[in-house]
Amino acid sequence: MSQSAVLVRNKPRRIVHRTRGQRHGPITRLMSPGDLGEVLKPFVFLDLLDMGAGTSFKGFGLHPHSGIATVTHILQGSVRYEDTTGARGILPEGGVEWFKASHGAWHGGGPGESGRTRGFQLWLALPAEHELGAVESIYQAPDTLQRDGSAIVLLGGYGDAKSALRTPSPVNYLSVRLKAGESWRYVPPANHTVAWAALSIGSVAIPDPIYAGELVAFAPSNQPIEFNASADTELVLGSAVPHPHELVLGYYSVHTSPQTLIAGERRIDEIRARLQTEGRL
Repeated sequence: MSQSAVLVRNKPRRIVHRTRGQRHGPITRLMSPGDLGEVLKPFVFLDLLDMGAGTSFKGFGLHPHSGIATVTHILQGSVRYEDTTGARGILPEGGVEWFKASHGAWHGGGPGESGRTRGFQLWLALPAEHELGAVESIYQAPDTLQRDGSAIVLLGGYGDAKSALRTPSPVNYLSVRLKAGESWRYVPPANHTVAWAALSIGSVAIPDPIYAGELVAFAPSNQPIEFNASADTELVLGSAVPHPHELVLGYYSVHTSPQTLIAGERRIDEIRARLQTEGRL
């Protein structure tokens, strides 16, 4: 191998976008389809949740989605959840909610037990063959998740660790904790040219610094990414095969065409009528 090839291989993965998003109370929206979601699709929304003890935030009542799947990961504390599949309960620290809304469903939640609650909620655009499919809700306890070194695998697989959740398109989503001075290297699958990372606490260098509350998007590539923690750090990282479809947006929905958006919103309205009849809205 030539010296120039070695230099290219070892060149750090370049950051092409960074943001602190928009904050609404305890929720910071770091990504949406109108901004980085278009660049990073199938990742289309990312919310950072940080509710302090004694917060007045009551949570989100039942609200609809279609055409997307949400992944909620709790880093500290707990949240309560319910959805129109009949599931309800408490998602504890370290737990994961997978809610594939597909052709249309409603869910809601809010603070769980007392104390500070922190976590991320990620929304994935579904491919055309899944966007009007069956709804799926799965709630995973922390001890069911697999780990490879510093990384917990929330979706996809890394090293010898795999998620039990089956994603409709090739996606990796990892939760990583590093102590100050530790390093961690992510080597994406060859076809995962979309990649981003977001920090909830701490700071890392890659070598450009990334700080708590930031989301960064990396240049399209399959180059590895090396994180060097300059403080105790928690981050999530996503990589994927690019979503080949347009993002057609409704108020609560993301689809691949106007026709499937209409179908999803029709199903949402049918469920709304039932919930109103039951006195739940």
